Amino acid sequence: MRASRSVLLAVAIISLLLLGEALYLQHVKDMPPCPLCVLQRYAFLVLAIVCLVAAARQEGGRRIGAGLGLLTALIGAGIAGHHVWILAHPGTSCGIDPLETPLNTIPTARLLPFLFQADGLCTTEYPPILGLSIPQWSFLWFALFAVLLAFATLRRAK
Repeated sequence: MRASRSVLLAVAIISLLLLGEALYLQHVKDMPPCPLCVLQRYAFLVLAIVCLVAAARQEGGRRIGAGLGLLTALIGAGIAGHHVWILAHPGTSCGIDPLETPLNTIPTARLLPFLFQADGLCTTEYPPILGLSIPQWSFLWFALFAVLLAFATLRRAK
């Protein structure tokens, strides 16, 4: 019973720390986010909120929350995986024209532009961090969260 709460809290805290790192890279290192980066930020934020709410629930609520978190992590991994694919195929774009405009008009982008406004290009190559690109790191984190949340969802109550 305690383990799933710990997993949920760990996923939430790490997701928030990753959002903090994204803000650091954007505002200190001058790496503006692209539309796919912003969608990944939304996924990390939703994942953190779902896991925090689920951690406060009883066992059944935690399992449902872990399942919703698993779905969110899989969606985030899909977005990050697509971003990795775009970086591997430089002739491809993330669809900045059709995606950027509606993404930047969402109320959260207008309310919190420092976090959710897409100003970069998906094909921009930033220096790797410990040998991996930012979308690769994002994909790895989403995949790890998906595995942890799958175990939290499927484990049997004692």
